[in-house]
Amino acid sequence: MRSLGLDLSGRQARALVVDEQGTIVARGSGDTAPAAVKAAIAGHQPERAGIASGASDKTAIQGFSTITRSAPGAAAVAAEAWLGAAKNVRNAICLHIGDDVFAGLILDGRPWSGVHNRAGAAAWLAINPVERQDYRREGSLAAEVSSRGIARRLSWRIQAGDQSGVLDAAGGSLDAITGQHVFDGARAGDGVAISVVRDTAKYIGMAVATLAAIIDPELVVVSGRVAVADLMLEAVRQECGRRLPPDAMNDLRVEFSTLGDDEVAIGAARLALDAK
Repeated sequence: MRSLGLDLSGRQARALVVDEQGTIVARGSGDTAPAAVKAAIAGHQPERAGIASGASDKTAIQGFSTITRSAPGAAAVAAEAWLGAAKNVRNAICLHIGDDVFAGLILDGRPWSGVHNRAGAAAWLAINPVERQDYRREGSLAAEVSSRGIARRLSWRIQAGDQSGVLDAAGGSLDAITGQHVFDGARAGDGVAISVVRDTAKYIGMAVATLAAIIDPELVVVSGRVAVADLMLEAVRQECGRRLPPDAMNDLRVEFSTLGDDEVAIGAARLALDAK
């Protein structure tokens, strides 16, 4: 049996087709869900489909015997439990950081979404007592570590007078700076970009420590664009270690996902395969 996974958590819709062993058969992306689905299923007709999207999304697709819906965080942790860092782990958290910030939880081997289906709203983790409008709009963690948040912090540094080659890489426009520009700049040795990445690792480490202190999981896996960039795993672990007692940190694994941009779509497809 094959399953389509449709990820609507980012700026572009991403779709893929997987078989029951987790092999990706085809991928597609597009500005709309139908475009992504059409590109992915060309020549491959999966029987089932899973959609990972926000609670208010009403995207409809047709032509499948079973269609499931899940929060992006639930899909992310399902993917990690199937093919990623959380395989064979009974208590795990996946903290996804990209265009948006969200989390998924597995407790005692089962997905957990909370009483009101709001568990995993990691964007709203309080990590700074400062009152800011972007904290009110996006949540304080998302305002700092989402792709937009990372770009915005570097932009503020430039406006404050710091010199960074990232501005040139973005064509001289502050509004054109992206999180990827910051990661590329840090990798190339740009001092301001390195500083922004270090601060990003601190925020992520604080978030991981907070989640671990409350849930006491075996594993927290960080996924999304910060994991793909692969610049700050050790820094995140160190910051987390500063925020937890030694015995708690010794019992905790903190990893970066290796599933890349496919993670949420893989998890959506898996949840569709598991549907009764």
